[in-house]
Amino acid sequence: MKIAIIGHKRIPSNEGGIEKGVEQHAVRMAALGHKVYVYNRGGHNVFGKQYNKKRIRNYKKVRIITIPTTNGRACVPIYSFLATIHAAFMKYDVVSYYASGSCVMIPLAKRLGLKCIASLRGIDSQRDKWRGFAVRYLEFGEQMAAQRADACLVLSKNMKHYIDKRYNANSILSANGIDKPKKLKADIIKRKYNLNQDEYILSLGRIVPEKGLHYLISAFKRCDTTKKLVIAGGAEADREYYNKLRRAASKDKRIIFTGYVTGSEIGELYSNAYIFTLPSNLEGMANTLLESMSYGCCCLVSDIPENTEVVNDKALCFKKSDRDDLYKKLKYLLDNPAVVDDYKSNASEYILKRYNWDLVVNQLLRVFKGERIGYKEVLKEYEAGLLHKQSFKRRS
Repeated sequence: MKIAIIGHKRIPSNEGGIEKGVEQHAVRMAALGHKVYVYNRGGHNVFGKQYNKKRIRNYKKVRIITIPTTNGRACVPIYSFLATIHAAFMKYDVVSYYASGSCVMIPLAKRLGLKCIASLRGIDSQRDKWRGFAVRYLEFGEQMAAQRADACLVLSKNMKHYIDKRYNANSILSANGIDKPKKLKADIIKRKYNLNQDEYILSLGRIVPEKGLHYLISAFKRCDTTKKLVIAGGAEADREYYNKLRRAASKDKRIIFTGYVTGSEIGELYSNAYIFTLPSNLEGMANTLLESMSYGCCCLVSDIPENTEVVNDKALCFKKSDRDDLYKKLKYLLDNPAVVDDYKSNASEYILKRYNWDLVVNQLLRVFKGERIGYKEVLKEYEAGLLHKQSFKRRS
């Protein structure tokens, strides 16, 4: 198939979960012999120009088409419009739109004769940073994804319930995937932050209000522990919120802000954490949760459905937005290392069996061809030995 992808910032990049997902989808589909064209945005990395990468035209057999845009909020409709117009001349078999902002262009794409698949990675209209017209714009994108796309994929049961009920739709459950990582010793993080194995609690991801880091800092400051709290992630997405967190943590020397982290440093942080925390109020399916569990982390997560659906009983949950309950659960894990070890011993095997990028791509390709099949159905086929290994063989 000849496939186009529109809606992310750029690949290769770890600016967000959408970028990670698009890269995995595109590279694996290209490796299977499909012609994949990815529409990158212009502008610079959201965490700072110093993280910009050289503009490329090809990446691991994926063709990169860069749409010239800036970094302002108006860039999404401009980028999506220009990418859709370009796609109309390329004779794609399918155009895959990611996130509700880009899905606004689906009616135009359909008018231009394009087959469209929508992939909603979260309920973007409910994110704290959006107000007024932006919320209505994103809700319109959700509606177009649900009602005008040839198929609409979502990442959680909660999202499916929201989309289907609000827009009278019949969306398809998909998933994110994870690869088995290599655990790393504390080297870079020892030199940069004086961090050793099991001496810190980790939170890693975008520093934005819906991630709930203000609850985490408040709860941690009440804990009588020598362990540190490491908050890893770039601040450029919401500088005002980041400064608020820094002020809240200013008198507690145990709290470390690393800034934007990449490469082996991320692997070291996961590999050596005592606990990984995800106190979010809103998620689609958090890549960081899958990643942390794949490294064998003991996880403490908010009880939003998007988290509990992933962890089942293999992590500890606290009541969303409840500082007191978060404190109690933190204290419990700090006081009971044997419980932490038990969670660690089960996390990796559990998550790697349930979430597999090759199975995700198998589902996507079947949906692209018109089949209505959910990720869990593909997983069941795989576990029953019904999927031929050739389906996942990478072409050289």
